[in-house]
Amino acid sequence: MSQLFELALVCREADVEIVSDALMEIDALAVSVEDADADTDAERALFGEPGMPAPKAGWERSVVKALFPTEPEATEAATLLLAQEWAADVHVQAIQAVPEQDWVRLTQSQFAPVEITSEFWIVPSWHEAPPQAKRVMRLDPGLAFGTGTHPTTRMCLRWIATRGQAWPRVLDYGCGSGILAIGAALHGAQSIDAVDIDPAAVTSSRDNASANGVMLNVGLPELASGEYPLVIANILAQPLKLLAPLLCAHVAAGGHLILAGILSRQADELKTAYAPWLALDVSDEEDGWILMTAQRPAQQ
Repeated sequence: MSQLFELALVCREADVEIVSDALMEIDALAVSVEDADADTDAERALFGEPGMPAPKAGWERSVVKALFPTEPEATEAATLLLAQEWAADVHVQAIQAVPEQDWVRLTQSQFAPVEITSEFWIVPSWHEAPPQAKRVMRLDPGLAFGTGTHPTTRMCLRWIATRGQAWPRVLDYGCGSGILAIGAALHGAQSIDAVDIDPAAVTSSRDNASANGVMLNVGLPELASGEYPLVIANILAQPLKLLAPLLCAHVAAGGHLILAGILSRQADELKTAYAPWLALDVSDEEDGWILMTAQRPAQQ
């Protein structure tokens, strides 16, 4: 097993959940939280007396640790996270190599089948599909984000599954593991372009598409061309704002734009960023994350 690298970030109690979710969004293999003041005079227990509620829900200062396959990926994740507007009080404590473990077995124990709808499930290869599943995507945790466990991924897939539409062209921008592109293919989409800036994501998407018996056109962002009836981007709010003109230019007349990786409190800034091209609305919400969608008017 190759060496893994740990990114350790110090943050306030109020930022722990956002930081943890964001790290999973940007390819962390695992995330854990520890008391930043452990073994000091400032250490505080989270557990109260027996039968009594805990005095606090979290530590005043926490260390959020995330595992990455390589040191450059850990560094890139830190850079992207610290560039977010809400991360002003988040600081890097360390990026360091960690001892080898049986990460395959550990990871497998953490992933079970994920329900998207009552009939559509994401199922790791080591699990049997639930009997009620009529559509199954086989997807194992890997180096690229997207296993169906995060609310942003589930909301995108739920939107795709409940439309049941055979789109002639689809663009998945920032495809990660290819999960959204594969989900569209399993629901009848035809020509699907899945693009990402990360070569590991390109490889992961190709492998996952093959494992699910679907065809994707996978590559770097320059692969995207022309207009699409469906454009999906599950990234983070800041890059989504920067990508607004590019993504909107790819939406065909009558087509839909689906955006995720956005916190509830970021809705207005996304609406403002996209207003010159399309009118975004919040169409779903789960655990503080939202799905924002827009439809370009059909040509008269």
